[in-house]
Amino acid sequence: MPPSRKRARRYDLVRTRTAVQAQFAHVRSAVGTLTPEQLALPTRLGAWTVRELAVHLTTAVSHVTRNLELPEPSGGPGLALDQWPFSTAGRADRIAADTEALAAERPDLGALYAEVAGRFEELVPGVGEDRLLPTRVGVMRLGDFLVTRTVELVVHTDDLNAATGLDIPYDRQALAACTRLLADALAARAPGGSVEVRIPPFAVVQCVEGPRHTRGTPPNVVETDPLTWVRLATGRTRWSAALDAAQVGASGERADLGDLLPLLG
Repeated sequence: MPPSRKRARRYDLVRTRTAVQAQFAHVRSAVGTLTPEQLALPTRLGAWTVRELAVHLTTAVSHVTRNLELPEPSGGPGLALDQWPFSTAGRADRIAADTEALAAERPDLGALYAEVAGRFEELVPGVGEDRLLPTRVGVMRLGDFLVTRTVELVVHTDDLNAATGLDIPYDRQALAACTRLLADALAARAPGGSVEVRIPPFAVVQCVEGPRHTRGTPPNVVETDPLTWVRLATGRTRWSAALDAAQVGASGERADLGDLLPLLG
């Protein structure tokens, strides 16, 4: 009999919305300090420069308001939150084209960031978490879609830090929501109870088919910190490299997650 599906994790709407605004504010402040030379630097995202990455970061927030301005879909949500990471595969070409077009249309980054932040503040507060949005990957609840925004913002903040050498901070709640969603996606990809994955202080999930422990120390344990987990889940860091660098602790014969990562396409 396959493992039963666990109850979906719930997120507080106000805390998540505030986290999205806080992380975007951190990025906005940092982007405002970048010189033309820094904006022209390469990133680890293919052909994108720092400027294109900075433009793309605005879409993590503007997609919320854009979807709110569209008619609300009928029926219910079509995409569960823990399935969202898997829905991102296959959209790289469209994302790249949209980013390049927006970068050409909006040369003034300061004005773009101010407009996106202002529109979010105008439209999103006061909207209920169950408001349905017609996103590019399926119908989602506003509350769930906002959680996906923390992933976009945290992951690309890390990309921006890596490209520029900046130390843009991570809002604690944004990092927590991002970590938990990616941990839940792992549990959805490999349901079971034989491996316990610990990402203190934000998440603990059980996954992988096999004998399930009920008390004491689990026989198979994986433990890492939130940023390392985010990098593993998104392919920024390889499992073998994280092990070699002692960024991940893995004990037990089933505690090898290499074949399950990354989670995002």
